[in-house]
Amino acid sequence: MRILSPAISQLARLRMGRIEYFMQYPLQVQQQVFQNLISAAQYTEFGKQYGFSQIYKIEEFKQRVPIHTYDTLKPYIQRLMEGQQNILWNTPIKWFAKSSGTTADKSKFIPVSVESLDDCHYRAGRDVLSCYYNNFPDSRLLTGKSLVIGGSHQVNKLDAESDSYFGDLSAVMLQNMPFYGNMIRTPDLSIALMDEWEEKIERMANAVIHENVTSIAGVPTWTLVLIKRIFEITGKDNLADVWPNLELYMHGGVSFTPYREQFKKLIRKPDMYYQETYNASEGFFAAQDIVGQEGLLLFLNHGIFYEFMPMEEYGKECPQTLQLQDVELGKNYALIISTNGGLWRYLVGDTIQFTSLAPYRIRVSGRTKSFINAFGEELIVENSDLAIAKACEETGAVMNDYTAAPIYFSENEAGGHEWLLDFDKAPADINQFVDVLDNTLKSINSDYEAKRHKDMALRRPVVHVLPKGTFTEWLKSKGKLGGQHKVPRLNNERQHVEEILKFTGISGKI
Repeated sequence: MRILSPAISQLARLRMGRIEYFMQYPLQVQQQVFQNLISAAQYTEFGKQYGFSQIYKIEEFKQRVPIHTYDTLKPYIQRLMEGQQNILWNTPIKWFAKSSGTTADKSKFIPVSVESLDDCHYRAGRDVLSCYYNNFPDSRLLTGKSLVIGGSHQVNKLDAESDSYFGDLSAVMLQNMPFYGNMIRTPDLSIALMDEWEEKIERMANAVIHENVTSIAGVPTWTLVLIKRIFEITGKDNLADVWPNLELYMHGGVSFTPYREQFKKLIRKPDMYYQETYNASEGFFAAQDIVGQEGLLLFLNHGIFYEFMPMEEYGKECPQTLQLQDVELGKNYALIISTNGGLWRYLVGDTIQFTSLAPYRIRVSGRTKSFINAFGEELIVENSDLAIAKACEETGAVMNDYTAAPIYFSENEAGGHEWLLDFDKAPADINQFVDVLDNTLKSINSDYEAKRHKDMALRRPVVHVLPKGTFTEWLKSKGKLGGQHKVPRLNNERQHVEEILKFTGISGKI
C-alpha cells in the first residue's frame, strides 16, 4: 500500500490540469460534451426517434427533445432491463442503479453504462481526490485506506434470460471498481455489499477497527450508526483514538449542517477535514474544490450536458431552460441533464443555486417538490399523501391537514420524523394510525424502508394530534390566512413544527 501511495497521489495531482481546463473554458467544454453525446446516440432507438443525426445546435436539441422524467423514460428503461440494447445509449447497459421511486413506483432503476461509470462516477471520484490534494499537498491520505459505507446488489430477476444487475449506485461502483480502487478501500466486498444492515454494520465495525483508516465516505446517517457501534466495541469515545491517521470525511446525499457539530464531538481532531460531494444515481455532478468554503465545483467534462430551468418555468408545458452563460447567482434552478448513460433532458428533481460564475460553483438548494431528505430517505409528498390516506381508510379517521419534519440524531437516539396531525375526525386508536402510516411508507419508498430497518437510522414516527383547526388558527395568528398561504406538508427544516407546537402548548407525543 505504501508503495502504491506516491504513484496514486501523483496521478491525483496531475488531474488538476484537466480540472483547471474546464474551469477556464466551461462553455467550450460543455459544447464538446453535447456534441459527443448526440453523435454517440444518433443511431439508438431514442436518437432515431428524435432525429439526433440532424441536430447540430443546442437549440435544435431543445426544440426536438422534450424534457423527460423517470416516468416518461420508464418504458425504454424497462426494455433495457429485459435485455434489449441500443435503445437509449449505443453501448450495452447491464447495470442499473436503484434509488427511491416516483409516485407510481417504489424504486427507480437508472441505467449505468460503462461510459457513465468510467467517465462520470470514477473520474469524479478521482477529481475529488485531486481537489483535496490541491488543498493539502502534504496529505498522507493514500497511505491508509478509505472506509466506504456502500449499498447492496443483486441479480435483476425481472427477466431470467437477461444478464443485467441492479443495486444501490455505491454497490454498482464497488462491484465494477478497478483493482487499484479495491486496494485502497475497506471493508472487503463480502461485507460491503451485504443487504442486511444490522449484520452488515456489526461485521463492518469488527472488520475495520484494526485497519489504518485515513478517510471515510458515506451518508451521515449510516456513518453515525457505524461510529457508535465502533465505540461500543472499542470502549472509546473519540474516533481519532481508533484511527489516529484519519483526516477526511467525504459526505453527500443530505445536508451536512445538522450533523456537523455531532461529527466534531465524535471525531475530536484538529486536522480533520470535511469535503462535500453532490452525486446521485444519475451522475456525479459536483464537489467542493476548496475544502471548508461553500460552493461545489460543477464537473463539466464528465459525460453530462447540463441545462438549468428557472423555477418560474417549472410546471409549464414547454418550459425554457438556460445554459451556463445565462445563469445568475443565487437564483433557484431545476437541474436537467443529458448523460452518457442514456438519460436525455432528464429532470433530476433537485434545485440548485450558483454561488460562483467563474468558475461555476453551485449548492443544492432543495427539491422541485416538497420533501424530507434528512437521512437519505427521499420522502416526497406523493408518498406521505398516500400513506395518510391509507391510515385514514383503515382507522376511520378524517384528516384536515398535516405536516412533517425531521428530528435529527441525538447522542442516544436515532433520527426520525415528527408529524403534526389536524383531524376532522380523529382515529379511535392513534397507535394503529401511526403503524399503518409507517408501514405504508415502507411499502412505497425503498429508501425510507431501508432507513427504518430495525430502527437503526430512522425510528418510528413521532406524532402529535392537534386540536381541530390548529393550522388555520396558526396561520391567522401570523397574518397569513388565505389561499396563497399554507403549512408545508413536508419540510426538511423544522422551524414551522416548533412554532406550531409552541402555539398550541402541546408537548405530549405518540
